[in-house]
Amino acid sequence: MAKSNKIEVKGTSITILKEPQGEYISLTDMLKAKDGDFFISDWLRNRNTVEFLGIWESVNNPDFNYGEFAIIRSRAGLNSYKNSF
Repeated sequence: MAKSNKIEVKGTSITILKEPQGEYISLTDMLKAKDGDFFISDWLRNRNTVEFLGIWESVNNPDFNYGEFAIIRSRAGLNSYKNSF
């Protein structure tokens, strides 16, 4: 079972998850300090981010829903691709 700790950085509580293979810091906690909802939604619209998350999930999540992910991936970053051609 993973353990989590929190650290305080400039008034913002940041979660650190400790697992046997390493420590993970919560990016969403860090972004909350800087109007995080905007940054998180912008980050999740990025096709590269969605591709990375899909690869990570396929490796680490035995219950990964490939069909649902295909729908999400097809919708990610479409505006930026249309503008680049």
